[in-house]
Amino acid sequence: MTTQTSNSLSTASSAYLRSAMHQPVQWHEWGEDAFATAQRENKPILLDIGAVWCHWCHVMDRESYDDAEVAQIVNERFVAVKVDRDERPDIDSRYQAAISAISGQGGWPLTAFLTPDGKPFYGGTYFPPNDQYGRPSFKRVLLAISDAYHQKNGEVVEQAKIVESALSHSESLAGRSGEFSAAVIDAIVKSVLGMFDPTNGGFGSAPKFPHPAALDLLIDQYARSGDENLRNVFVTTLEKMARGGVYDQLAGGFHRYSVDERWVVPHFEKMCYDNSELLKNYVHAFQATGSEFFANVARDIIRWMEEWLSDRERGGFYASQDADYSMDDDGDYFTWTMEETRAVLTEEEASVACLHYDINEIGEMHHNPAKNVLYVRAPLEEIAKRLSMPLERVETLLQSAKEKMYTARLKRPTPYVDKTVYVGWNAMCVSAYLQAARALKLATAQHFALRSLDRVLAEGWSTENGLVHVIAYSDPAAQSRQIAGLLDDYAFTAIACLDAYETTSDLSYFNFAHRIADTMVDRFFDPVSGGFFDTEKPTGGEEKLLGVLGTRRKPFQDSPTPAGNSVAAIVLQRLYGYTNDQSYRDKTEQTMEVLAGLAGQYGIFAATYGIAAIHVSQPHNQVVIIGEDELADRLYSAAARIPALNQVVLKFASSKVVPQNLPPALAKTIAALPAIKEERTVAVICSDFGCRPSISEVEELNRNLRLALSQPTLQQ
Repeated sequence: MTTQTSNSLSTASSAYLRSAMHQPVQWHEWGEDAFATAQRENKPILLDIGAVWCHWCHVMDRESYDDAEVAQIVNERFVAVKVDRDERPDIDSRYQAAISAISGQGGWPLTAFLTPDGKPFYGGTYFPPNDQYGRPSFKRVLLAISDAYHQKNGEVVEQAKIVESALSHSESLAGRSGEFSAAVIDAIVKSVLGMFDPTNGGFGSAPKFPHPAALDLLIDQYARSGDENLRNVFVTTLEKMARGGVYDQLAGGFHRYSVDERWVVPHFEKMCYDNSELLKNYVHAFQATGSEFFANVARDIIRWMEEWLSDRERGGFYASQDADYSMDDDGDYFTWTMEETRAVLTEEEASVACLHYDINEIGEMHHNPAKNVLYVRAPLEEIAKRLSMPLERVETLLQSAKEKMYTARLKRPTPYVDKTVYVGWNAMCVSAYLQAARALKLATAQHFALRSLDRVLAEGWSTENGLVHVIAYSDPAAQSRQIAGLLDDYAFTAIACLDAYETTSDLSYFNFAHRIADTMVDRFFDPVSGGFFDTEKPTGGEEKLLGVLGTRRKPFQDSPTPAGNSVAAIVLQRLYGYTNDQSYRDKTEQTMEVLAGLAGQYGIFAATYGIAAIHVSQPHNQVVIIGEDELADRLYSAAARIPALNQVVLKFASSKVVPQNLPPALAKTIAALPAIKEERTVAVICSDFGCRPSISEVEELNRNLRLALSQPTLQQ
């Protein structure tokens, strides 16, 4: 690979695109210029979609796109376009669906072959440099595709039309609507339980993904029903994951997924959005069970995010940490040989650490069998017995071993951290931090979350232009560019603003949520058929019509983040609870009805839809604590222990409970309570736009909250 010349990606902003600027392939960014070139030269387009954190993207870069012979074929026969799936999820989602229709597979790198106008006719994911893995070599594929395009163009064009039709059909929800019923919650829960692995925890078999929305759904349903079967499912899963190699036993935080069913060997990249949603899981599990183990995992996730994915100076959360530090690496930064372990530990420390983390001469990594993934193999009590050592001594030795191993690991070449600040992902992290801060009394986490949200609102939002998708890129040398916010950006940011309001009682955050949600409705809502499109409604801009971007999508499937439509429905329903504005309720119901006919069949991938169904079918319960003394703190703590998704807790000083400081619905209810005038410390439970009598005792509040949890749904 030459470093003396660069292609047009040297002017890109994305870290993934800039990493390819010195490849001999003459890459283009996605845009009119690339499509015009393809049409002018009558060449098919080679579309590569990947991400900076993607291991197999790096492998294909090294094996193929860095190769001069491959580059010559590409440059002579194709117009090559490279896309960062994090920067442009709208492009990625459509071509993923199209290539899946062709090959039955999706993922990254996505390798698609398009007609000059951007219609896909062939593709797959990773193509090896030579015939192997049951796949043809990339060079053979390139030559065959090029020949077919020119020699059998009629067939290619016809195939592209078939794929385009299949894409339009797969993205259309016409005929799938129906009348919403809360029974869908039970249907989704039943599907999730049917996938449960009772031995290893989690859902399905290898590869295993965490499915945070499904876990939150189960925790909520357990909090309402006390069903021990539900408790067993989420407790087993969360414990097995946290003790597995999918969890970073030294630094904290979760890798993206496990390649095996036991959670031992992960794909080593670490994403901010996986960790934000899993942070919520462990916080909610702590609230539901009181298990300090779950609280400690939550604190550990925050520890890792603060050290690695936080802009401590300005606020904001970075996007991801790569799996590898070089093209030849496969998790070497995170894994250990026996020799590496013994080199940094005393003999006693090594004996404990090797037993606890199952470090042996032969480990789990195929590329280097001496490398061990750290996972919890033996509990400390068992180690104490085997080594005839007091438990306290084992605990001390393990702690010192962890600290020494982490210190040694920090000296290794470090996988790249993508410091891009994405609006939607930041909002998810803000919400998770605020929930953790309330439940675990973490003032510094709350402070950083609010700073981060303030930065998103200051740099990413304007009344005129709405939200952007990116507010800062990783490479300081990269030029900044404005990419319009997507549905996810609006929905997650509105949620974060509501969470910030409920944390601080600062009405400005509620007002931001109100404005962002109204803009979301204006720009994304389909007033004809209901539901939200993932991109803004077309306004005549040609950029939106390139390739298959004209295909309209209404995302309801969680993949990999919570589905935009379900989150948008939650936003509107929460706003309805604060405003009594019927238009919010109407649009929520219209959105839920779009998928009502099929939601149960989506199963675990509709878990966020199930969470939205809880919000729609249960009253929006607001537990308002008024007062600033020790009793107010105890009332607040009691209410905050309940992980019901439709319940929020707000805390006000008596002097702040005036109509101008409250959302419309609360201004009409709690502002006139006698306890306000008497300046008594009380808790008030409000729902259905009315408030129950004031409560001044913790036990009475607990009884009333448990009663509220067991209330039947509003509609069946």
